[in-house]
Amino acid sequence: MPSFVLHLGAQVRCIHNGHATPSVTVPRVRVSTQPVAVHSAPCVIAGCILPPPPAANGPCISGSWLAPSLRVKAMGMPLLVAPSPSVCAPTGTPMVVLMVQGRVTAM
Repeated sequence: MPSFVLHLGAQVRCIHNGHATPSVTVPRVRVSTQPVAVHSAPCVIAGCILPPPPAANGPCISGSWLAPSLRVKAMGMPLLVAPSPSVCAPTGTPMVVLMVQGRVTAM
């Protein structure tokens, strides 16, 4: 089923409200004037409010998408699509896509 393509300007957060930013984008391919995000490296998370051990197992530092696009690629790398399963490290919690462009889809 087609899903919307994630880009650099998409609002993605960990469930503790930390901002997730794709660490690798392809500037040659753009959607809504923003470079597309690809699956080759994890997202960087900043501002997670989950406390560190021993109080909890936070904060979230990085997040990985588990299911990128299978058919559409940019520069040979699969695109990130929303919604897709994800996991943050070291907490093991998911990331949430709050806002993404609504024109371009990929499978």
